[in-house]
Amino acid sequence: MRSGWLLRDGDVVCALEVADSTAERGALRGRPSCEGALHVDGARTVHTAGMKFSIDVAFLSTDLTVVRVARLKPWRVAVGGRSARSAVQTEAGSLERWGVRVGDQLEVRLVATGTNGAASGTA
Repeated sequence: MRSGWLLRDGDVVCALEVADSTAERGALRGRPSCEGALHVDGARTVHTAGMKFSIDVAFLSTDLTVVRVARLKPWRVAVGGRSARSAVQTEAGSLERWGVRVGDQLEVRLVATGTNGAASGTA
């Protein structure tokens, strides 16, 4: 799992985890809550099977434009639509609090890590 920041118009929206493997796609499952967000590339649908809390999902196009926003209670499914190519998942209410809406252009800025795993700047 990589770390970084989710940005809109050059401003940081929240801390971000980026799923790098199939196993990491379900990183929110089993957690009691979520601070920040999880970006899952290739996600056109999201489910909350096994989740302990409700989530907000922003489905993103190839250029990271928000194409759909959904709120899911545990044990639900949301489909992003034909143009969805990834998803940002966060605790319910966060997207509204951060002002993230359909049509917003987002940016993922990864934090580069040194050889010992310590943060060493941005990528």
